Amino acid sequence: MTTSGAGQPLIPQPPATVAALREAIRQIVPAALPAFTRELDQAADHSRQGSDLAPLQRFIAQWAAYVHIQRQPDMAADLRSWEELAESGDAAQARQAASEIGRILDRAHAAVGLSTR
Repeated sequence: MTTSGAGQPLIPQPPATVAALREAIRQIVPAALPAFTRELDQAADHSRQGSDLAPLQRFIAQWAAYVHIQRQPDMAADLRSWEELAESGDAAQARQAASEIGRILDRAHAAVGLSTR
């Protein structure tokens, strides 16, 4: 992963296009490329089968938010911590973690200006 100054994003937020998101992922989280490709193929197949762009739009929104989070090391670390607590904590901790994860994802979606609906 590329490093940056304290609190600074690793890269600028890329445009919400498949090519730009793929390049951003290649730069900051190359291990996520297989999942990106697999999910892109699935979204494209669903779009073709239903003659509907919604699956591709959801894919773009999901991955734009992912890049928004991952390009900011502190935010990405917070998300990982909450995800770990959600998996290993008791019920109350899992609820709190789910709430915090939701807040992070909501902020990321708002920041990239895309809806998942």
